[in-house]
Amino acid sequence: MEPPDDVRHDLSPAPERHFDAEAYDHRWTRDLHSAVRCAAVLLALLLLIDWGAGTLTPWRTALWCILAALLFVVLCPPRVSAGAGWLQSRSLLRTRTVRTDLLVSVRCLDGVSQRLVLRDTFGERVEIDPQVLVANPELWYRLDEDAHKSEARGLLLCGATALNRVAERIDCETARTVFRVSGLE
Repeated sequence: MEPPDDVRHDLSPAPERHFDAEAYDHRWTRDLHSAVRCAAVLLALLLLIDWGAGTLTPWRTALWCILAALLFVVLCPPRVSAGAGWLQSRSLLRTRTVRTDLLVSVRCLDGVSQRLVLRDTFGERVEIDPQVLVANPELWYRLDEDAHKSEARGLLLCGATALNRVAERIDCETARTVFRVSGLE
């Protein structure tokens, strides 16, 4: 999809980064520690059971370590950050960045784990858990602000419904938090 002529001069795959204006997922460290703990507990239990049965060998120890490492890889959360004009998701294996001020589509994938798929004019794609945006309003603010810019430019043709759904979830969570803090719940 080609962007309109009035937007072409703004196109650059790498947006300008201002590090003081970045927003991060504040739960990422806690989630990372949980992934490490789960993998460590699994490894400890497997080694303990094997040792108790008298079948612990170096090969089996290596197998249990590999299994625990695989569990960690599966559970390790991607680190989501955003700034003016971009959103980035960094996992263990890759980093994906999307220009949020040049979005062409936003889709919500339902399933076992819900995902929000963002795609920009360069074909870059980022999948994030909507709960990250719900738990981190500053990330949502960055995405929402830039999505409105994309919509105003006529680029964002598909995604208003998905963004409205996320906005409603954030409003509900914010209201619930306010009630909980004020003791009205």
